[in-house]
Amino acid sequence: MQPVFADPKTDFVFKRIFGAESRKPLLIALLNHLLELDDERRILDVQHLTSEQHVDVAELKLSIVDVKCTDATGRRFVVEMQVLKVEGFEKRVVYDASKAYVMQLRNADEYPALCDVVGVTICNFNLWTETDGNGRFKVPMLSRWRMHEQHSGERGLPQVQYAFLELPKYAAGDAPATLIDKWAYFFREAKNLNVVPPALSEKPFRDALEVARTATFSPEEWEAYERAKMAEQDARGALAVARQEGIEQGHKSGLVEGKRDTLLRLLARAGIALSEGERARIRACADASTLDRWIDNVLGAKSASDVIS
Repeated sequence: MQPVFADPKTDFVFKRIFGAESRKPLLIALLNHLLELDDERRILDVQHLTSEQHVDVAELKLSIVDVKCTDATGRRFVVEMQVLKVEGFEKRVVYDASKAYVMQLRNADEYPALCDVVGVTICNFNLWTETDGNGRFKVPMLSRWRMHEQHSGERGLPQVQYAFLELPKYAAGDAPATLIDKWAYFFREAKNLNVVPPALSEKPFRDALEVARTATFSPEEWEAYERAKMAEQDARGALAVARQEGIEQGHKSGLVEGKRDTLLRLLARAGIALSEGERARIRACADASTLDRWIDNVLGAKSASDVIS
């Protein structure tokens, strides 16, 4: 039976809701809420960046929407927004935001004109799992990150900032009260809903649900949605199988050797060719954390240098 609403975390649906020119108000509302902007700092308009202005990263069908925002004061800044569905991509988030910053630059004379960049990431897993003595997460569901001076705590170098919404930390059940809770509820539960619930009955949440209503999909759009879901499941499955094989191999030949084998299996399945030197470098690596990092780099990599950099 076809669901009433499609999963907004899926690449196709996420872009259908927030990536279309005609649906700018939905994206503006989401960004104002996630970035906690109001009054003179509130975003009034967004301009979707062209393919020449940003770098597409295809790893695990990541949902990426890049926009240049203008707030009520006329200040302009770039938001790179994406959905992560699998653990291990923190470095890619930093890479993407940094890339969005430098891609604005055509020559050295343009340094003063560079816009700040905010990387907004919706995570379908917990990035920060540490809890306090009362069992509460030390990093909240919505977290904001920027540089600060380590001795004084003074904040500075604001050019690249990050915001993360960790969906598994949502704890309000079927009665979300805050705007952030309502967005988390929307992203987590839309695919399981049969009707528009009271908590999401007002704009912009109701409008977002209507865009995700599967009855409005053409046969071609439904097929694209199904393909996006299958691609995500295949990628997650390949990673899980390779990790399990690595664990089993690790029991037989040692932890580090098992991780090496996991990495080599993932590279082979991704169709990434290795030179003799690159293969030798992997075989020579005896650091488990480095091997873990290389394993996480495989999804979306196009060459061995993307993995073992």
